[in-house]
Amino acid sequence: MSDTEDNTQEGGAQEFAKEEECKAQFTPLVNKDELPTRDVHIKIEDEEEIYQVRAKLFRFDNDSSEWKERGVGIMKFLQNKTDKHKVRALMRRDKTLTICANHLIIPEMKLTQNVGSDKAWVYSSPADFADDEAKSEIFAIRFRDTETAQEFKKKFEEAQALAKREDASEKPSEEKKE
Repeated sequence: MSDTEDNTQEGGAQEFAKEEECKAQFTPLVNKDELPTRDVHIKIEDEEEIYQVRAKLFRFDNDSSEWKERGVGIMKFLQNKTDKHKVRALMRRDKTLTICANHLIIPEMKLTQNVGSDKAWVYSSPADFADDEAKSEIFAIRFRDTETAQEFKKKFEEAQALAKREDASEKPSEEKKE
C-alpha cells in the first residue's frame, strides 16, 4: 500500500482536494483598440538638422569620479535658421525620447580622443540644458566604429568653425564703434 492510502484508511486527517480547472476570466477595463494612438515626431521648426549619428553618451560624475551612462540614441547637430552661426547638439534617449544632451557647440570646446579607444571622444560643455537648467558637464561619446568617430570629429569641428565665423564677424563691428 502507498503512504496516501495508509493515511486515508487509518482515518488520518490528511485528505487531498481534487484539482479543478480554473475558469476565471478577466476582461480588460479598456479596449486597446479604443485607445488613442500618438505618433511621436519631434519637429524643431526654427532649426535645420545638419548631421546625425547614433551613439552612446556618458557624463563624468565628479562626486564618484566615474563615468555614468547618460543615454543611447541619435546625436543631432541642429543649425539655427535665423542665426546660421549657432549649432546645437541635441541627443534623445531611444525609447523614452527624453533629452540627454542639449548644448551649443562653441569654439572654446576641445574635442579630445578618449584614452584607450579610437571610437570615443571627450569634450566639456559649459552649459548643458538636458536637465532643464544650465549645468557644466564633461561628456564622453562613443560610436560603433572608428570611421563614425572620425566623421563626428569632422562635423563637430565644422560646427565650431561656424561659431568662430560669428565671433570674427562681431569683432570688426565693435572696432568701428570706437
